[in-house]
Amino acid sequence: MSTTRRLGCLLAAYVSAAFLAVLAAPSSAEESDLSEAAAPSVEELVAEALRRAPSLAALEARLDAATQVVAPAGALPNPTVEVMVQDAGFPSWTVGEEEMSMIGPQISQGIPFPGKQGARRSVAEAEVHVREGDLERLRRQVVEEVRDTYAVLYALDHEHRILGGGKDLADLLSATVVHHQMTAESDQEAAFKARLVLSRIEERLEDLHAERSMAVARLNRLLDRSGNAALGRVDSLASPVAPALPWDSLAVAVSAEVTTARASVEAARRRVRVAELDLRPDLMLGAGVGFRGDRDPVVSFRLGVELPIWQFGKERPLIRAAKAEYAASLADLREAEAGARSEADALRADWERVLRQVVRYQQSFVPQSSLAFDAARAAYLGDRGDFSTVIEDLNIWLEARTGLARWESERFRAWARLETLLTPAFPASDEASQGETR
Repeated sequence: MSTTRRLGCLLAAYVSAAFLAVLAAPSSAEESDLSEAAAPSVEELVAEALRRAPSLAALEARLDAATQVVAPAGALPNPTVEVMVQDAGFPSWTVGEEEMSMIGPQISQGIPFPGKQGARRSVAEAEVHVREGDLERLRRQVVEEVRDTYAVLYALDHEHRILGGGKDLADLLSATVVHHQMTAESDQEAAFKARLVLSRIEERLEDLHAERSMAVARLNRLLDRSGNAALGRVDSLASPVAPALPWDSLAVAVSAEVTTARASVEAARRRVRVAELDLRPDLMLGAGVGFRGDRDPVVSFRLGVELPIWQFGKERPLIRAAKAEYAASLADLREAEAGARSEADALRADWERVLRQVVRYQQSFVPQSSLAFDAARAAYLGDRGDFSTVIEDLNIWLEARTGLARWESERFRAWARLETLLTPAFPASDEASQGETR
């Protein structure tokens, strides 16, 4: 064996030991890019987002506003107070002189036709349910976005750790090959490939830094933190479990979009009832006192009935409009139900695909890439291979490990979408206690 080859064998053995050491400890690249502290768990971040997300605070305020409207919606109209002057000798002032001349206050009160007040109150109550549906839908979206971003950060941080170790190893390979001046053609090729691997890793690490910063900024928006607030490393993800099939009927039953659409249908139905009741005449009650100087005061009572003589130009078009809105809300409900079923089917296909890919990486790609790297290293040590193959197989090994992290992230993201679609509404008091798995 030549001196150069023996030197290469020693180098390969040294590189193998260095390889294991590099992957067992955080790399210098990782330490320079990520906080040493671990990130909070995803459940903690979900609970914080539900407490602090500005979008949720806005909808909660609108829900409170809708709740405050319920009682006034069924209230009586305000009474009217008037001053009546009746002067029998006008333009001469004859109050106190003429028996029919008088002055005094009058009050009148509008009385809606029986059923109108309750119908209007029921519309306001239905609008509250619509707002509650909107709020529940947004809560689910916020929870999904937090979980989705957390999974993205897991993949980025895991890839950063793996590539950081690969960068240190590529640095070692490149520097050692150049230092010992291996002049054989194969060794020159290995040196060039080591530098190429190093350049590609540095390029990807730069991208990872930018992608992570953007992901953390998205998370900080949901948590109402400053845009540059740091987040520690995301070291692990749970292995979530999906609900039992079938999902389409469950999605129609509990989907936030379908629930909100049902509330909108009920609100539209109640508005039709209010519009129809507006054809019924309202009443007007009134009373007054007329003072006539030294004579006894005169007390008057009035009862009036509204005449809906303009109903064909006012009330009936409003009834037709309300019925059209009701028909539209029914169509929206059918669309929401169809969308829930379609999304459930799509998520089932995606979930099964992701699970297969995770298993494939765990049981095939990662172990096979390790075996290939070990075989290439052994072949080189036995003078049966070249160092270029060792570098290539190292690159494959890195890609397999980072690929597994990405598919684990995709699995968690798919589960987060399932939770958004299939989880029943939970009480506000339990929002912060919702776990990342069932």
